[in-house]
Amino acid sequence: MSGEAMLIDGIHIPLTVPFYRDGNSYLRKLEHNVGRYSLTPAAGLVALGPGSEGSTLSDVETDEVLQAVGQSAAREKVLIAGIAKDSVRRAVAMAESAERASFDSVLLAAPHTLLPDAELALFFRAVADASPLPVLLWSHATAPSRQLPITLVAELAEHANIVGLYDADLSVERYGLIATATASVRRDVTVTTIFAPVTRRMVVPESGEGPATFVSAESLGGGAALAVATPKATIKTRTKTVGFQVMAAGDASELLPLLEAGVPGALPRLAACSPQACHEVFAAFKDGDPALSAEKAKRLRMADEVMRKLGVAGIKYGCDLNGYFGGSPRLPRLPLNIEQRELVEVALRELRN
Repeated sequence: MSGEAMLIDGIHIPLTVPFYRDGNSYLRKLEHNVGRYSLTPAAGLVALGPGSEGSTLSDVETDEVLQAVGQSAAREKVLIAGIAKDSVRRAVAMAESAERASFDSVLLAAPHTLLPDAELALFFRAVADASPLPVLLWSHATAPSRQLPITLVAELAEHANIVGLYDADLSVERYGLIATATASVRRDVTVTTIFAPVTRRMVVPESGEGPATFVSAESLGGGAALAVATPKATIKTRTKTVGFQVMAAGDASELLPLLEAGVPGALPRLAACSPQACHEVFAAFKDGDPALSAEKAKRLRMADEVMRKLGVAGIKYGCDLNGYFGGSPRLPRLPLNIEQRELVEVALRELRN
């Protein structure tokens, strides 16, 4: 099984999972967040990605979160599900859950158990062989993940169902080496007439919309003529050829040099609480104003440093400050103390939405 390759670019938002005070997942607040993120210029949403609290969820909760995101997101937002599991069987099962929830792709990190490169390559290939959705790799030098060697990335890029990479340690030099090593990879992706991604939800006709059309009694084999609503017309599309798609992850303030090197977009941790501020760095560059992009990026440095230090608890408090539902992390992670909250408040003071 395999999915059709997706265009992966722009700013992607890493979703957090809100919880009740007793630790149960709060799906209504997640739906609210996804609805608000859908109003931003972000190109995609990443659920249960590395660094989130996805590993703390049960299988039932995972399915519920994926369904909530799939039903709440705007049709044009690319949806990517983290499927970090320690076995091929469980990762594939999670990919199938993501497919049922109308996601577009899955994000696969290395198992927590340190594997030799040969077994690691087998893990990625076996999941990609069976996944109903295209696979994006995750690389990060910090445990429990690992930085993927460029030789391994190049080998996996040849797999028809492995379409790209999010790299939390991406530098201009590393990106250049990956681009060179994967230069032979070319794939056709479906895009809109303005070269935006086409999601699975965009090409599924929406019943009950559009003008009614009359169906004759004769065609129904008797009875009165009926007015039946036609499905909404499908969108116009075209094809774009892309290579192996490499996205940055981590600090939004370090994005400009990577964009100048050719990176098509990023998954900044800060985008969870300040999506507009992160997008402005990307948008200024795309508009041909690198000086403005650099200025926008400079404003994010303090926030990046604070969020890197405080992790998901800091991101969640930042969400609370900016009109999203964050709340406390799930135990054993602890909420921020007063001093830590003040750090986040100062860092986000100029970044409030």
